Amino acid sequence: MTAMQPTNEIIRVNSLRAWLLATRPKTLSAAAVPVIIGMSLAVKTIGWVCLPVLPAILCLLFAWLMQIDSNLINDYFDYVRGNDHRETRLGPKRACAEGWVTLPAMRTAIAVTSIAACLTGLPLIAYGGREMVVVGAICVVCAFLYTTFFASKGLGDVLVIVFFGIVPVYFTWYVLMPVYWQEFNISVLIAGVCCGLVIDTLLLVNNYRDRDNDRASGKMTLVVRIGAQATEKLYEILPVMAEIALFSFLVLDGNTPWWKVLGYVVLAVFYVVPHQKTTRLMADIGKGRELNRVLGMTARNLFVYGLTTAAQIVLFCNIL
Repeated sequence: MTAMQPTNEIIRVNSLRAWLLATRPKTLSAAAVPVIIGMSLAVKTIGWVCLPVLPAILCLLFAWLMQIDSNLINDYFDYVRGNDHRETRLGPKRACAEGWVTLPAMRTAIAVTSIAACLTGLPLIAYGGREMVVVGAICVVCAFLYTTFFASKGLGDVLVIVFFGIVPVYFTWYVLMPVYWQEFNISVLIAGVCCGLVIDTLLLVNNYRDRDNDRASGKMTLVVRIGAQATEKLYEILPVMAEIALFSFLVLDGNTPWWKVLGYVVLAVFYVVPHQKTTRLMADIGKGRELNRVLGMTARNLFVYGLTTAAQIVLFCNIL
């Protein structure tokens, strides 16, 4: 059995190529961004020399495994619920809908990936305490609930802010800290919220592209609720809000030197300017598969955001 891509590439069912496409490797950069930011906050707090390497690697691997798990869950449940139609789908093709991966194999892969994520996160108990079990369990449960419940209720954006912002940023920082530093930190929480707001632009442009299909199937995403024009504005301002918030809370104080302000702004420009160009392209295209270009550009911009924000934190921010 085989299935065809638009490029006429033949994909054998349950082949290595099929599984590679099913995992959506291009999404892994977005999963890495909050971990990178959490690491930078840890470096700012305790310095490079004291930074433990193993928990940092485990956090990154856990984030990647959870992203793959979420992708497989989304692929499976969208197909069995009838939300993925080959004829009307505007986004990249999905493994189950195209017949690249059989449903039993996908169910097995979801179970294996979920278990692998849990096993990867298990050693973090040694660094963050038993509460890491609760954090990990919530992550796995919400990976299922995102597709099966939250996305259709217009709450997907909330989950993105929490699980691509607050949770990975805060708990990456937390497990990298010595025990005497492991307490509530408002600076880290703010950085996590800012990260979540920026990463939500990826979900916004995805749902902006799919808004007509989602409306027809009764999937009440935020984009369906607020409309196309409001989504374009929200997409544009979320990163600006995040940059201003991080600057206001973590850089500005009563005696901030001018070079810190200048340095922060210069680094912000490397992300904000490409994002503004992407925003204009999104509005110009408006509808259709051509918006997949904007999705790819948004993913690229997010990785730039991760690198520039990490540099901003290490060089210019203050951790309270």
